[in-house]
Amino acid sequence: MAIGIWQAVIILLIVVLLFGAGKLPQVMGDVAKGVRSFKKELGGSADELPPAP
Repeated sequence: MAIGIWQAVIILLIVVLLFGAGKLPQVMGDVAKGVRSFKKELGGSADELPPAP
């Protein structure tokens, strides 16, 4: 089930109504930090494993 353009527009409008246009950059910055942290943890977990004998 794919999200169409109208569904994306409605979601964006709801987010703007909930957080306000002024606070939206801060919210997106927090989301970006979370994604970066998640990617860092995924990449770092493979390096921490001991090599196979």
